[in-house]
Amino acid sequence: MTTDNTQPPLALRPRGAARMLGVSPRTLWGWTRDKLIPCVRVGTGKRRTVLYPVADLQAWLSRQTTAKEGGEQ
Repeated sequence: MTTDNTQPPLALRPRGAARMLGVSPRTLWGWTRDKLIPCVRVGTGKRRTVLYPVADLQAWLSRQTTAKEGGEQ
């Protein structure tokens, strides 16, 4: 059986999301804790984890860029 893994992931774990954004995992966790970045918490107990939907991260990054450009005159 062959699997086709050509589709990009729907969500990233913290390390992958930090790498994608070009920041440290610690910075990403600070943004997550302060609810500045979109994320989804899944699971319960010890299996609880945080995922970062790729589409939401791309939209968030675009909004950050637009806000930054709009603020600089």
